[in-house]
Amino acid sequence: MAQEIENEDSIVEKEYESMFVSADGREMYEHFRFVADKGQQLLRVDKFLADRMEKTSRNRIQQAADADCVVVNGRPVKSSYKVKPGDVVSVVMDRPRYDFEIIAEDIPLDIVYEDEDLLVVNKPAGLVVHPGHGNYSGTLVNALAYHFKDNPDYDVSDPRLGLVHRIDKDTSGLLVVAKTPEAKTDLGNQFFHKTTRREYNALVWGDFDEDKGTITGNIGRNPRNKLQMAVLQDPEQGKPAVTHYEVLERFGYVTLVKCVLETGRTHQIRVHMLSKGHPLFNDERYGGDKILRGTTFAKYKQFVNNCFETCPRQALHARTLGFRHPRTGKEMDFEAPVPEDMTSLINRWREYRSAN
Repeated sequence: MAQEIENEDSIVEKEYESMFVSADGREMYEHFRFVADKGQQLLRVDKFLADRMEKTSRNRIQQAADADCVVVNGRPVKSSYKVKPGDVVSVVMDRPRYDFEIIAEDIPLDIVYEDEDLLVVNKPAGLVVHPGHGNYSGTLVNALAYHFKDNPDYDVSDPRLGLVHRIDKDTSGLLVVAKTPEAKTDLGNQFFHKTTRREYNALVWGDFDEDKGTITGNIGRNPRNKLQMAVLQDPEQGKPAVTHYEVLERFGYVTLVKCVLETGRTHQIRVHMLSKGHPLFNDERYGGDKILRGTTFAKYKQFVNNCFETCPRQALHARTLGFRHPRTGKEMDFEAPVPEDMTSLINRWREYRSAN
């Protein structure tokens, strides 16, 4: 039910406060919390929760426990766990809690593939994935609610269905959506066990000495800026992250690279590239929206500013996605062409490089 994710930028500090990391490194959001009182008699946790959660069956709670989504005192437990006085019992999910009704909105979807088990969508830059504080409408989930409005088996609020992973608001590219609980569980396990295939294209500041390499380093909340992630020096903090990269084209002051994710941490490519001294071009959150390489000539400054306007977001695109189909077992691979704003940006730098 839960898996590694890369969060969208719309998740703000209040939501981060309700997020914690499970024992196996997955990011989880607390949806419900109950504290057993001092007179609590030993009671199975599924019965304990069923007595306190309206409109939730005991069977549903047992399914959540099987997916490590029932947590007692910070640790996942099975349905047979006996709650005792003082226990803090939480139900956690792989997405923020929706404290509001999801409104179906007729937002165009670029559907790359769909069958009875799953859907692959090419998300445009600027589209928030999940509703949250400040973004209650106009999200990909709202679009999915409209797309599935005539499907009685798809409940957009059911955490057992829906998006299996996420990408940032201003990152474009491929996402997979599960239409059945079985598909979400299977696909989630593939992401967690790193058997999926994901390639990103990114335009970053600076040139590289090497043609390819690997960036490792634990990623966690930046202690000096809660809206940023960072590579943490303390090996006991953050979560391990691995990004493989390969130079595709050099333009002198910027470089087009391919990034292959081994893990899916929050802002992973953006943070790893920054740690190497190569922030993504026009990445406002991580300082890439300034002129970081080049000359002092006014003509060059105007050129770069024009580039910022051409691609007014971080130059990052989730170009490929591959996984094993949860029902048939067939290996499936999808590709989304680099969108027009990034293509125009790359062409501008290509022309600049040729002329200079």
